[in-house]
Amino acid sequence: MAESLAVVVWTKQGCQYCAEVKAYLGEQGFDFKEVDVTDHDEQREILQAKYGVRYVPVVEIGRGHTYKGVTELGLPALKKALEEAQKWDLDSVF
Repeated sequence: MAESLAVVVWTKQGCQYCAEVKAYLGEQGFDFKEVDVTDHDEQREILQAKYGVRYVPVVEIGRGHTYKGVTELGLPALKKALEEAQKWDLDSVF
């Protein structure tokens, strides 16, 4: 049985792009965890180390041990990444 996608949204308070991403994920029925980087520079350090960015939103999409970070702004990039992730065939990876 296929494992559902895990989605993490890195956000900050007052970020309109972040609100759009969370609204879109909710409309599409995705459960997601939110990491708020407001006043937490250590969280931004993690984004810098993982993806080379300090801005939000960043969306991490994963299943099993396979994850992808979406750092490109705008819903088209997120939609494409979600479509690709839903096609991941993890049985062929292991």
